Amino acid sequence: MSAPLAVQLWSVHTLAGRDLPGVLGRVAEIGFAAVEPISLYGRSPAQFRSLTDGFGLEICSAHAPFPAGDDGERTLDTYEELGVDTLVWSLEPEELATRDTMLRGLERVNDGARRAARRGMTIAYHNHFAEFTASYDGELAYDALLAALDPSVVIELDMYWVAVAGLDPAAVAARLGPRVRLLHAKDGPARGMSDQMVALGDGTLDVGAAVRACSALDWCIVELDRTAGDMFEALARSADHLTRRALAHGRAGAGPAARPHSKEDL
Repeated sequence: MSAPLAVQLWSVHTLAGRDLPGVLGRVAEIGFAAVEPISLYGRSPAQFRSLTDGFGLEICSAHAPFPAGDDGERTLDTYEELGVDTLVWSLEPEELATRDTMLRGLERVNDGARRAARRGMTIAYHNHFAEFTASYDGELAYDALLAALDPSVVIELDMYWVAVAGLDPAAVAARLGPRVRLLHAKDGPARGMSDQMVALGDGTLDVGAAVRACSALDWCIVELDRTAGDMFEALARSADHLTRRALAHGRAGAGPAARPHSKEDL
């Protein structure tokens, strides 16, 4: 059975900062079942949740710094109020430079995982490409990282950055098995961080193979970091690419979305 379809709001981050209700309305009309926010765009958790609920959208997960250290409990308070059960973040590229710096970085991740677990929440690790280009005495940095992660931490696999590093996303997903619970589905030339991305199916990646290789996927999340054309058109074509091939399924009864019911929600 296919996974439900979500969109990472980083794809429309600037627009969301100017007109979050308008963005959520367009996303709902396209047929996405959920959003994955990276910001609350100046709203309180209650206001943000009221907006998503008003458009019939779930919040599948959220990108937020690992809830460790002095700010950890405040981060968990915010996202617990929002009703999010999975928080996703990454180590910085410089933290992956050596095994020692990676292990020090993972202290923050594992601390966050323990704190999250006490509230019934989960931490997910999101990769970029440094995890797949760095190595320690012949061991791929990503493999060393996964071995040292708290076993409760799940994986959000970003297939695009795996491809940029020169690896096959489907092979990596298959090797990771059921720990991959979230997938960032992306397409483009797969050359580097400044790439202009394209609608799924228009680029160099085998999106279908990557999605099918994820054996326990909770959400298939479209993210296009930037595109040369209209972003909503690219998102709509991406959603169509996934749903027509039964790689993911959208929101039931998707169509013109209702507007929020209260001015306070805006």
